[in-house]
Amino acid sequence: MEVLSSWFTFLPFCPEVAIGLGVPRPTIRLQGQKASPRAVMPAAESRDVTEQLDTYGRETARIHNFLSGYIFKSRSPSCGMERVKLYNSKGNPAGTTAGIYARAIMEIQPLLPVEEEGRLNDADLRDSFIERVYAYHRWQSMERAGITPAALVSYHTEHKFLIMAHDQQAMRRLGRLVAGIEGTPEKLSWEYLEIFMAALKKPATRKNRSNVLQHIAGFFKNTIDSSDRRELAETIDAYRRDEIPIIAPLTLIRHHLRRNPDAYVENQHFLKF
Repeated sequence: MEVLSSWFTFLPFCPEVAIGLGVPRPTIRLQGQKASPRAVMPAAESRDVTEQLDTYGRETARIHNFLSGYIFKSRSPSCGMERVKLYNSKGNPAGTTAGIYARAIMEIQPLLPVEEEGRLNDADLRDSFIERVYAYHRWQSMERAGITPAALVSYHTEHKFLIMAHDQQAMRRLGRLVAGIEGTPEKLSWEYLEIFMAALKKPATRKNRSNVLQHIAGFFKNTIDSSDRRELAETIDAYRRDEIPIIAPLTLIRHHLRRNPDAYVENQHFLKF
């Protein structure tokens, strides 16, 4: 909350309270098959609340389709994104699965960026989540304004280096999709978003980011002198060797952009994360 409140506006949900369970309430357990577990309250005469949690999750996903991301509660039988304990009919551990409510949200909104609060303590996972939420929010804004061929081309252009840092093969696939747009892009928009969000879920490796930084450095070959080009190349190589954080070459690139503006590079969201 302390870190992410600077980036997001939060909207809280408690599905267990929403379906009428009290506070405090008997413990809920997931039982049965991994693909279709049941949410059961053994201490309350084995009361089954699966349908209520599932229905509330689906209603929430449809009504609040303006959300740009979702943070789930780890290990919760209702809100756990994954690795929630599953039990057999005898009460013995039988693997792990997703919580009922979380599963419903992810089924209705399969491309919505999601994470668990525990995993967000990892800096790389947290940065990746923030990046995906903002990219998805920009897509939603474009969608509300109406997706046109020009808008989709602009969206792709501004995210090109960001996609390249995560998945170069996806970047080429998306480039071919955008190049083939004729008339209205509605039929291609879902395919584009599906490939795009899947690409951003892949870790942006230091090697890929270094390649992107070198690509950006090429835009300055005729506008900065040889000593500045050498300094930029050395800074990128130091980042590639894991000797300095990425903010060092990014800061240097932004410095050169202020002195040598380039609209194409300045509009790249890769430089804004």
